[in-house]
Amino acid sequence: MGYVDVAGAGFVLPDGRELFTDVSFRVGEGAKVALVGPNGAGKTTLMRMVAGDIPTQSGVIARSGGLGVMRQFIGMIGDDRTLEDLALSLVQPALRAAGERLRTATAALDETEKTQIAYANALAGWGEVGGYDAEVLFDTVAVSILGRPWEETRHRIVRTLSGGEQKRFALDLLLRGADEVLLLDEPDNFLDVPAKRWLEQRLRESNKSVLYVSHDRELLAQTADRVVAVEGGGAWTHPAGFASWHEARVHRHERLEENRRRWDEEHEKLKELVLTLRNKAAFNDGLASRYQAAQTRLRKFEEAGPPPLPPKDQAVKMNLRGGRTGKRAVICEQLELENLTFPFDCEIWYGDRVAVLGANGTGKSHFLRLLAAGGSDPDLEHKPVDGAPLAYVSHDGVARLGARVRPGHFSQTHDRPELVEKTLVEILWRGDEHRSGTDRAGAMKALNRYELAAQGDQRFGTLSGGQQARFLVLLLELSGATLLLLDEPTDNLDLASAEALEEGLKAFDGTVIAVTHDRWFTRSFDRFLLFRGDNEVVEVPEPVWDVR
Repeated sequence: MGYVDVAGAGFVLPDGRELFTDVSFRVGEGAKVALVGPNGAGKTTLMRMVAGDIPTQSGVIARSGGLGVMRQFIGMIGDDRTLEDLALSLVQPALRAAGERLRTATAALDETEKTQIAYANALAGWGEVGGYDAEVLFDTVAVSILGRPWEETRHRIVRTLSGGEQKRFALDLLLRGADEVLLLDEPDNFLDVPAKRWLEQRLRESNKSVLYVSHDRELLAQTADRVVAVEGGGAWTHPAGFASWHEARVHRHERLEENRRRWDEEHEKLKELVLTLRNKAAFNDGLASRYQAAQTRLRKFEEAGPPPLPPKDQAVKMNLRGGRTGKRAVICEQLELENLTFPFDCEIWYGDRVAVLGANGTGKSHFLRLLAAGGSDPDLEHKPVDGAPLAYVSHDGVARLGARVRPGHFSQTHDRPELVEKTLVEILWRGDEHRSGTDRAGAMKALNRYELAAQGDQRFGTLSGGQQARFLVLLLELSGATLLLLDEPTDNLDLASAEALEEGLKAFDGTVIAVTHDRWFTRSFDRFLLFRGDNEVVEVPEPVWDVR
């Protein structure tokens, strides 16, 4: 069985800021340990340190057993990896290397003896490291998740799968694989509710040691043996499940406040004692030694430093404004998404809050991208949306936007390649399609409302998933959109940010259409559009999670 030991780990950002320090915890054999905390606290960085992706700057990280890693994002738009590439990236290093050699030799194979010998050697090497067993595993997972054998799916481009299909393929492969330790960064993102329940059951049944990051409270409550909270520049461990973690956190904060209060009181007493003895020693030489001893005591007390204060809670404020539009915001007439839905009609009115529900792969994200491009106007047929051409959304029928409707799209995978190398201040200050003419002070003020001021000079591509999500919501706020098209907006948001988004949407003067599998978030909507597994799209009076 495998385990992970983290002792005194610390990490300093390139700009010199300390992200966290003295982090220690253990993932015991067969344990399921959840990493929780605010966006940007360092959860993903800590996971990358455990995985060996980045060096351990301070402290020690020890692991035992094979290590399987699933990172936060898998199939980004612009990423042309195949399913075979993904599968090989998730297996053990020796197997991965043998698989790459075999693919190279296969591609170079021709009639010459040299290439044939290279191919034979690569094939033998593949078998020696367990490649044929791995192919059986790949086939089992492909049939289980995609309903088709490995030979039919291995060359499929990963980004053509839905986010949920990508995640389930990776999760099933890791959970069935030989690695004894798994690191899962946001494994529940993009999963529909039945798939989340599937994941909960698989984690409970697995004898692997699992360290994972999640903001889904129900999944945490169902699976976590213990909780490691990364906050306030450090971390602490709650030795029980998530159900009692909130209460434990409150009690811990109360103890920290009490310890700090007592330290402050003792500090004041020592300073008063030193002052009193100094004044008395000026007239009485016999008190000089007591005065020096009091000074030494105060100095050592101050050098030891005060106990930590409770971490400050986030105060994210989203000022989504919108604007008045025509009464009908979206009109769909016999709209059919190719190979995904049958023709359906739909009218969405100004001010509606519509939750788009359904299983992964039913066309929900395609529907939002079509609306984001302005609908099915032929003049917009090749307009890029978040880096993807609209041609990717094949459809028949009509989908059009009403008068004065300006769409703003939030992609579930944060696909904004044009932002990756820019800092947040550069994006806001120097102007782009969303904002121009803003000075640095104005940019920092907007970032501060989203708890992103400290990341102002950080590149978008280096932000955590939650920080990226908050910044993309800020761009929507500044864009003047009157129709918000949100694809899984709460997936990477911590609790405080998700609550801020819900409050912001309540005050938004416009129309909101959101694809979501977040049961808590869905309760804030008043209409529910269900993409069923039988290709029908219907409106339902209340949320439906199991499309069967």
